[in-house]
Amino acid sequence: MAVDLGRFGVWHQAQKWGPELAAGLEQLGYGAIWVGASPSADLRDVEVLLASTKSVAVGTSIVNMWTAEAAEVAESYHRLEGDHPGRFILGVGIGHRERIGEYKSPYETIVDYLDALDEGKVPVERRALAALGPRVLRLAAARTAGALPYLTTPEHTREARAVMGAGVLLAPEQKVVLEIDDEIARSAARDYLASYLQLSNYTNNLKRLGYTDEDIADGGSDRLVDALVLHGTAAEIAEGLNAHFEAGADHVVIQQIGKEGPDLLPGYEALATVLL
Repeated sequence: MAVDLGRFGVWHQAQKWGPELAAGLEQLGYGAIWVGASPSADLRDVEVLLASTKSVAVGTSIVNMWTAEAAEVAESYHRLEGDHPGRFILGVGIGHRERIGEYKSPYETIVDYLDALDEGKVPVERRALAALGPRVLRLAAARTAGALPYLTTPEHTREARAVMGAGVLLAPEQKVVLEIDDEIARSAARDYLASYLQLSNYTNNLKRLGYTDEDIADGGSDRLVDALVLHGTAAEIAEGLNAHFEAGADHVVIQQIGKEGPDLLPGYEALATVLL
């Protein structure tokens, strides 16, 4: 059984999630909440969110293959499925070369990890894979429910759909800041993007999309920053989010930056009025 993710979900790092935010987003009508920043193999952060909500889907985006052993993750999956059937999707990924000391044979590591999840009887339709480049996108289509691209644009979504074909999940993440002043919005975006633009898997993907070293340097060009972090009114941001659907997405994952915890809810409420 595939998990019903709805049209829009919300992504935040594990430490930003809490029962109040999760329950508030469920009440607003978002279909899924996504736990980032390499949640641990016991998936306790996910368990808290499932227990504090009633029907919204909860996913990981992503469990890091280098830091979370597959057999333990599989056990955790079955525990969550037993307690909250049909609501959890396991997103896994290879992480970043710059942050992992033993980062070697990444593609083979992904394959071996998926093999271990098979051995742990985690259903293919209940797991997804972080993927940017064509080779891993094809693997996501073949071995999981689909792909969870992060730090991307509608142009990448269009290319990813062409690579993966129809009938598999494509759920890109899109950052937003609810701010109509261009300079204030770009300043907040650059502060948030600074660490991401130091990671080669993201910068290599941006270059495949036609961005240059000059676009990536010095915090990012206006062109790059505006593509990676939508800003403006809720209605203007909604146009950018819906562009992913026009490009072939099945589910779009929103990350609002610039606020914390329950303070995020008013922004998500404003977006819900035009999206849901």
